[in-house]
Amino acid sequence: MAPSGTESRRVTIHDVARSAGVSRQTVSRALNDKGEIHGSTKQRVLDAALALGYRPSRFARGLVRQDTISVGLVIPDLLNPFFTEVAAAALEAARARGWHVLVYDTADSADEERGTLEVIASQVDAVVGYFSRPEDEIEKLTRGVPVVLIDRERRTDRFSSIRIDGEDGVRAAITHLAAAGHRHIGMLDHAGRAEPSVRHAWFAAATAACGLDAGPVRRADQSVEGGESALAALLAEHPEVSALFTFNDIMAIGALRAARRLGRRVPRDLAVIGFDGLRLGTLVEPPLSTVALDTRSLGALAVEQAGRLLTGGEPLGPDELVVRAELRLRESG
Repeated sequence: MAPSGTESRRVTIHDVARSAGVSRQTVSRALNDKGEIHGSTKQRVLDAALALGYRPSRFARGLVRQDTISVGLVIPDLLNPFFTEVAAAALEAARARGWHVLVYDTADSADEERGTLEVIASQVDAVVGYFSRPEDEIEKLTRGVPVVLIDRERRTDRFSSIRIDGEDGVRAAITHLAAAGHRHIGMLDHAGRAEPSVRHAWFAAATAACGLDAGPVRRADQSVEGGESALAALLAEHPEVSALFTFNDIMAIGALRAARRLGRRVPRDLAVIGFDGLRLGTLVEPPLSTVALDTRSLGALAVEQAGRLLTGGEPLGPDELVVRAELRLRESG
């Protein structure tokens, strides 16, 4: 009998593996009549697949050519250059495999994200992207389609995830500012979440490690305008702030604009360090110091992991699914 709830989602190779007590690659070998598998194990897998009503995907059965595979890429905001860079990297990696990519922009809206999830499972063979909805809801709406989460810790075995680790990079940034004599370091954090971001936690840990008091934090929209208005408000309340770390580079560019308008010279009167490593940061004046991520690796890893899930192959381990950020100093910091 199929497990409870399968009316709303397709039974996956994960379900068969869990039921038979074997790995996904063992299920793949058994269903494809490969060698190097004990007869009793193969039968157990076949029995489990039959009982669950498992039907391999088009891709796994080889019923379609690889160049017809479609991947759904879900992005919160394509107007944000960071997500544009990640999307470009994912498109490049998918193109190298001959895959099609359908890009969905959720406008950083929970309602738009839900609407995307409601239709995406019928349109693509795998999904990669950024999601804020609870995992049980994502699982229900994607109905067994392989899902790779970007910049989010997974809670269940149903998903894979690409994790961003910027802790060392943020620590290097704050250590650099402290060594330059800055004792009052502020932060602009992302305002779109109920709780402070993990980047705020990295910032707080780094300031404490440098023996500094917790700096003032102002929450802002992820935009140039958001960074500009938030820095003006922060400096009005805390004029002693001489250095700034921002949630992302776009907000940092807005902070540079505000500093210029307020007569603060960068970096002499106000040092500014962003986070993301956007190419755009090299085009502003002064060029932006940043805790930089390799967006090319981020997009490529997500597509590679989607391919492994589609074929029932051995997924990359947690240590391989981490993109680490590093400090990239330019003139602003």
